[in-house]
Amino acid sequence: MRQALEPERETPRVQRPVISTVGAGGKTTTLHRLAEEYVRAGIPVLVTTTTHILKEDRPFFLTGYSEEKIRDVLEKYGQAWIGDPAPEGKLMKLPDDAFEKLMKLAEQIISERTGRPGRLPVLIEADGAKRLPLKVPAEHEPVIPEMTTHVLSVYGLDSIGKKIEETVFRPERAEILLNKNRTECVTARDIARLAAHQSAGRKGCPADAVYTVVLNKADSEKERHAALEICRMLAGSGIRRIIVTGGNV
Repeated sequence: MRQALEPERETPRVQRPVISTVGAGGKTTTLHRLAEEYVRAGIPVLVTTTTHILKEDRPFFLTGYSEEKIRDVLEKYGQAWIGDPAPEGKLMKLPDDAFEKLMKLAEQIISERTGRPGRLPVLIEADGAKRLPLKVPAEHEPVIPEMTTHVLSVYGLDSIGKKIEETVFRPERAEILLNKNRTECVTARDIARLAAHQSAGRKGCPADAVYTVVLNKADSEKERHAALEICRMLAGSGIRRIIVTGGNV
């Protein structure tokens, strides 16, 4: 994933990227994969959310901002997932002051390790989709921090051939954007339209951020064929940064 994304290509080596994931169909799995790849490369990584994320029963998931705890789990596990407590076993966005402290800590740790200014990589879940494979955002969504350097817009290919009302979060918005009824089925063309649209996949993407489409769950020949079709359509819209992954990313 990280090799395909090449997040350090556009940023200096010690100025690691701030990567926000939006959309649906595998955002958290994508963050896990990226975090693990950074850890294997010997690069500590911070993960947080501007919406909500499931709090997993792993020692590197932390509730609330604590510099001491963050440093401790980074030293032990190479990654720290941080958020404020939320109902239903979830973590939610840190308060603004704590989020700013987290970003400053990312800079401070790099400075301590290298003697130069920079930042640890920060991965952010910036959208929610109720575990559905597709999404059309509401007015207040997604919540992408302005310092974001890379946006990953994620889509579940398992939505193809299924009804909009069964697979799209906010189907009433999908009806308008796709000019279809919610009882109609999702097509590869629909996903390409969502990924390219300024009111869907590209909504809120900072002008200077690198935009990449992630087509997830390409687990069957049918889904892989659909992914190639979507890639061709997106290329026609000027979008050439696309990653196709399996269900486990």
